[in-house]
Amino acid sequence: MNEHSVILIAHNIRSLWNIGSFFRTADAFGVSHIHLTGYTAAPPRYEITKTALGAQEWIPWSVDTDPMIVLEKRRSEGYEIVSLEITGHSTPLSAYRPLRPVCLIVGHEVLGVPPVLLEASDRVVHIPMIGKKESLNVSVALGIALYQLKATSLPFLPSHLPLREEKV
Repeated sequence: MNEHSVILIAHNIRSLWNIGSFFRTADAFGVSHIHLTGYTAAPPRYEITKTALGAQEWIPWSVDTDPMIVLEKRRSEGYEIVSLEITGHSTPLSAYRPLRPVCLIVGHEVLGVPPVLLEASDRVVHIPMIGKKESLNVSVALGIALYQLKATSLPFLPSHLPLREEKV
């Protein structure tokens, strides 16, 4: 673990397609572990595998029924517990700067992160919404949050990878 590590708690996610997307997105942003909590389904499932495109094979993950146990374990390891949810006291994601490794919690597609997990969080962050809808699909929101978390810490892309050249 280093100060830029991110792990994910996916709690009570209904859609298997979203779970598969979590794995693929976690791979893209270097998430070191996914905890599938509550009634979140786990691989192997066709819908997860199809969306994950194999990422579920190399991203470390576990099924953990009780998210509070995971949360307290990760807190004791030095992680800052951060929920992604719009609340009356949440901080815009763009204003948040992680100073420690982050344990990011995402919740149910409609109900969001439950109050007990929000209360147990060190921080609650949200993605400001400009349009008429008040939320994003949870897998889209996760992708935005992981990008922002990585972009506000040290560069996360390996420096040895060439950038794609444009054809003239």
